[in-house]
Amino acid sequence: MENVLMLDTSVGSLNKGDDIIMKSVRQELSIITKNAYVLTLPTHVSPFHWYQVARKSNRVQLYSDAKFKFVGGSNLLTTDMLTHFPQWNINIFNYMPLKGSVLVGVGAGKGDYINYYTKHLYKKVLSHKYIHSVRDERTKSMLEDIGFRALNTGCATLWSLTPEFCKVIPTTKSNKVVFTLTHHSKDLVNDQLLINILNKNYEEVYFWIQDSKDLLYFNELNNTENIKIVPPTLDDYEKVLRTDVDYIGTRLHGGIHAMKHKKRSIIISIDERAQGMSESYNLNTIKRNDFSSLEKMINSSFQTDVNINFERVNTWLNQFKF
Repeated sequence: MENVLMLDTSVGSLNKGDDIIMKSVRQELSIITKNAYVLTLPTHVSPFHWYQVARKSNRVQLYSDAKFKFVGGSNLLTTDMLTHFPQWNINIFNYMPLKGSVLVGVGAGKGDYINYYTKHLYKKVLSHKYIHSVRDERTKSMLEDIGFRALNTGCATLWSLTPEFCKVIPTTKSNKVVFTLTHHSKDLVNDQLLINILNKNYEEVYFWIQDSKDLLYFNELNNTENIKIVPPTLDDYEKVLRTDVDYIGTRLHGGIHAMKHKKRSIIISIDERAQGMSESYNLNTIKRNDFSSLEKMINSSFQTDVNINFERVNTWLNQFKF
């Protein structure tokens, strides 16, 4: 039996969106991993100390010899791997067992200029044999500029949102809504307006804590007395999503996960991730500074029509058939 290594972006993460991503990555790669033994290592925390790699222990060699090494999604790439805590927490001294890693729907953080060290490290650790799967055109260009092949497949969380699936997502509003906030992108005026609009237009309002500090931010806002708090686990969120409910919020993957549960979703765009994926994949988004039209959108009828290029997805997947 072959070993397949899964580099898990949810381990050590403060954002439950990474749990959503990894759940989808495992589901979408099951066609490849079903006859393999799947090993797991983290990305957000360092998988090896340099001396463990230097000693070439049997355990390290086991990971190093895996047939495929998949890196699961998220905003993993950066233009500066010398930052104090990179999302992919590797360095030039401990990357070797992960050499040949293949990206799965991965995106890149902010920044345009990639420094020499970062280019050098990516050229060492990423596969030159296989085409990488990336989340958007910006990340595709970034990889191609340093010599890799990449396909814009979108995030793996979107791959199950086929045209047939999207047709069963409701087009009109529910009586209940679950929403999210983003503590590291505060806008007290507009986020307060969001809460006021939701309380006005829905009989029941739920708040899901997707990130560790989101509840602290929620508590800074007013008119929240009747809002029900959903604990920060995927199981608790999915319990709400199994009811008749809409999703509205600033958390991109909170909205995508709601769509995967056949819920009408409005994603509030606050950064390059939602904006880029909306432009590429036709997500139902609204900019946070355009809340004058939010109430109208809530009470209108609209379709969910995610535009994924499944030919690209299948081209990427077909590289790894045993």
